[in-house]
Amino acid sequence: MKGTLVSTRFLMVCLSKMTVTHLHFFLHETLGGKNPLAVEVAQANISSLPFGTLYAIDDILNIGLEDNSEVIGNPQGLALTVGGNTTTGVMYVDFGFTKGKFKGSSISLFSRNPITNTEREVVVVGGRGKFRIAKGFALLKTYFLNATTVIVDFNVTLIHTDPILETQFSWIVWLCTTLLE
Repeated sequence: MKGTLVSTRFLMVCLSKMTVTHLHFFLHETLGGKNPLAVEVAQANISSLPFGTLYAIDDILNIGLEDNSEVIGNPQGLALTVGGNTTTGVMYVDFGFTKGKFKGSSISLFSRNPITNTEREVVVVGGRGKFRIAKGFALLKTYFLNATTVIVDFNVTLIHTDPILETQFSWIVWLCTTLLE
């Protein structure tokens, strides 16, 4: 019983050193034209299907759904079409924030992404800056999709360290994140 009480108390200390942050933004991607934001960089030559096609992306993060809404960052990374149905991708993307209170920080996603599902969930595997040691998830909803344009609504929930507390209690933060894995 005493061990359970100590474990519970330690877990409470760990959680008190963590921060939960909710983010909401829109990803805007252009697939063609003079200034594409996603380009094919490699394709397997074993089939006429896009299975195994690799894309480099340098998208735009906006506050709103409209193209002219404020730009707050840009996700950069890779997306790979996988599976025989070619409607599933695997993405590694670093979402860098360039404006606002998270300027200079980023979150990293590495997840399966069933791109033709209107609503889906992907995992956040890390972060830097104010999102150091981030873990979490993003709920995605496709608002617009055609041959040249994609607009996706992102609702992100993160659990991460507070960089100020981390410098003062780095050993506690390390132990807490190790135990929470």
